[in-house]
Amino acid sequence: MQNFSISPLEMVASLWRNRSLIAALTKRDVIGRYRGSMLGILWSFFHPVFMLAVYTFVFSVVFKARWTGGSDSKVEFALILFSGLMIFNLFSECVNRAPVLIQSNSNYVKKVVFPLEILPWVTMGSALFHMLISLGVWMIAYLIFFGLPHPSSLLLPLVIAPLVLLTIGVSWLLASLGVYLRDISQFVGIATTAMLFLSPIFFPLSAMPEDYRPILAMNPISPAIEITRGILVWGHPPEWPVVGIYLLISLAASWIGFAWFQKTRKGFADVL
Repeated sequence: MQNFSISPLEMVASLWRNRSLIAALTKRDVIGRYRGSMLGILWSFFHPVFMLAVYTFVFSVVFKARWTGGSDSKVEFALILFSGLMIFNLFSECVNRAPVLIQSNSNYVKKVVFPLEILPWVTMGSALFHMLISLGVWMIAYLIFFGLPHPSSLLLPLVIAPLVLLTIGVSWLLASLGVYLRDISQFVGIATTAMLFLSPIFFPLSAMPEDYRPILAMNPISPAIEITRGILVWGHPPEWPVVGIYLLISLAASWIGFAWFQKTRKGFADVL
């Protein structure tokens, strides 16, 4: 039986070695999602525009919510929410698809030459594409109503990088578990819905009672949401020690997920 390396170097080497295949599969995944629809890939633009309008109406008009420390502007409130939702959507899209990733690509499992470990990267590529479109919508809205975005926005890739590593690690873990435990996809769906409301998306971390803040801070996407909001909306530079710790944790999580996937993939063909 073939042995698969669990080395962190192999994790990086596999990404680089298969970069062309990942790009091709990502393109196919994005285009395939909209195949047959009248507007096609334009839906990737209209969807975030529509959601931005809905969030503006529901939270600032219906609930009359205001952001702590912010102004009374409905547009500002919508942009604050949307900046957090972009981070959550990137994470949830990958994580929700991960448990069925191997089953939905079972034709690749018995092909010894196919690198199964790249499948979560394909999902990540698709999620990053949609996040880029959403970010473009956010930037256009900010430019129209408030002027040029803050220069700190250029630091966003440095915040996204740890989140990508963390999400990939979780995806590798769930993709493997989903082969052996089919109920895991149901659990993940519930968990990501809970995370939506237990993340500092609709409220700042400072708005939580003191006793509950440590629990909310344990949410793996909370740091990315808080830092992203700071650099996009308020123009605050990221707290580099926090980013550094977040990066180290994400690196560890990605390697653990990769090692688990490599150790358990030998049995995929038998189960499927």
